[in-house]
Amino acid sequence: METKFTTDHEWITVDGDVATVGITDFAQAQLGDLVFIELPKVGQKIAAAGLAGTVESGKAVSDIFAPIAGEVVEANAAVVADPSLVNVDAMSAWLFKMRIDPKTDLSGLMDEAKYKEYAK
Repeated sequence: METKFTTDHEWITVDGDVATVGITDFAQAQLGDLVFIELPKVGQKIAAAGLAGTVESGKAVSDIFAPIAGEVVEANAAVVADPSLVNVDAMSAWLFKMRIDPKTDLSGLMDEAKYKEYAK
């Protein structure tokens, strides 16, 4: 499974018709220690680039956007209960999963090399 990235510092992996979404290590480092995470509800339909939730730190509140369109099938209760999990390992501490159309085009997203260059 290849991980793709957005200009809003979200990551996404797709396995069949389910996409897993989180924020990048760069994003969590910029925010600092996370104290609150609000995630979308299961069953919620979100448009590509649509608001999917928020993350809050002592520094700022930042919106989370859906990298692609889909329907939320799972929200990660563990990161809601303990937002610091995202600070520990942002690439493992996923936020939500979405069911997507198998024909979804991911070509507008960045691969890891392009994202690293973008996030400099």
